[in-house]
Amino acid sequence: MLYTKSAAELSAMLKKGECSSVELTKSVFDRIAETESKVDAYVTLCEESAMAKAAEVDAKRARGEELSPLAGIPIAVKDNICTKGVLTTCSSKMLYNFKPPYDATVVEKLNKCDFVMPGKVNMDEFAMGSSCENSAIKPTHNPRDLSRVPGGSSGGSAAAVVSGEAIMALGSDTGGSIRQPASYCGLVGLKPTYGSVSRYGLIAFASSLDQIGPMTRTVEDAAMLYSAICGGDERDATSAMRDYPDFVAELGKGVKGLRIGIPKEYFGPGVTEEVKNSVMAAVEALKAEGAIVKEISLPSTDAALNAYYIISSAEAASNLARFDGVKYGYRAENIEGLIDLYEKSRSEGFGDEVKRRIMLGTFVLSSGFSDAYYKRAKVLQMRIRQEFEDAFADCDVIATPTSPFTAFKLGENVDDPLKMYAADICTITVNIASLPAISIPCGNGVDGMPIGLQLIGPRFSESTLFNVADHYEKLAGGFNKLPEIG
Repeated sequence: MLYTKSAAELSAMLKKGECSSVELTKSVFDRIAETESKVDAYVTLCEESAMAKAAEVDAKRARGEELSPLAGIPIAVKDNICTKGVLTTCSSKMLYNFKPPYDATVVEKLNKCDFVMPGKVNMDEFAMGSSCENSAIKPTHNPRDLSRVPGGSSGGSAAAVVSGEAIMALGSDTGGSIRQPASYCGLVGLKPTYGSVSRYGLIAFASSLDQIGPMTRTVEDAAMLYSAICGGDERDATSAMRDYPDFVAELGKGVKGLRIGIPKEYFGPGVTEEVKNSVMAAVEALKAEGAIVKEISLPSTDAALNAYYIISSAEAASNLARFDGVKYGYRAENIEGLIDLYEKSRSEGFGDEVKRRIMLGTFVLSSGFSDAYYKRAKVLQMRIRQEFEDAFADCDVIATPTSPFTAFKLGENVDDPLKMYAADICTITVNIASLPAISIPCGNGVDGMPIGLQLIGPRFSESTLFNVADHYEKLAGGFNKLPEIG
């Protein structure tokens, strides 16, 4: 079954002529037909165009053209990343009919690599959520246990990859939205250094925190996909104009002498014992390979959740002001004047969680409160960045849990925003500090659900993170085992 293999394996098979892209793409769509009614990963399927693209890639290969390692590989795209002529809804009623007239930069880059797009995948509305239950279209189920959430907001991306409905996927990460679902589904998920991947064409949630990244079944696959999408972009003013290595070629250097910091604040109350034990067992396995482990402190971690929700909600309130029922997207009917159009379109078009964050963001930016909340949150952000910078003077990577617990049941926390927000407690500091981090599986809980190890590095240290993660993957015997879907 071709859909069970990693992208690296499939790339080698395609190059040797052991399979065709048409056969691979058909295998993925056969899997979608078999499991999608249970998983609900996709918002929009693009079978006709995907099969046509696969045939085009096979024709190029038959002519002897030099192709990218990703040529002919089915890669799902999160539904907040613009795709020309293909619905891009952010899983929101507000954008239910929006077909962008252009591709996001990451999609342009993948098109140059001749990737195959099976479709757009589900998410929490406008990337606001931790369970993929805030989608206005449908909730997505965790393929490892259909009664549980896949995580969010990139829950559709995670579910598609772990179910075999895609070989790889693009997600976006504002406070853990790649890494947390990767942890819940037993995948590899990279949140890159802020600015290393263009945000042009990513529909913004919080512009200073958002970052597109890969979700895959193996570390090598993540390195392949990240190598394809990273790089400077003149259309993104926050893009880092620098040279990037071939991240796959950088793998295999080992961990001897690597300094791993263990921040005590990430192992406190709220983190389950089984998560602590699994993460520390993974760290001990790396220590046995020659890594040096030391305890460190990041004292402002406890206040980071508050700072994150103030900053992200403030930016969301600003970014989402453009959705007003005038230019595109949802427009209310039976209106009486312009103000009524705004009020009804936004009230009817946005879901509860989006409204909650817009209201919070508007409040913390309002006159008389911005000093008390927003400016203090920005000061705390600078303190958190400095604490990480100081920590990296003594260590090369920092190891923490990705999530304080395993995937919870669908509906369990949906009516308790504070419990839902707590799911991101281990991941948000990375976005606040603009750092890269990768989540990899490191065991299972008593419920059989995956546990994630998060490795955090200094800015632009993705090569180190991939190397450490790849080394642990080999120690663990691999991650690329798909679940039986009931």
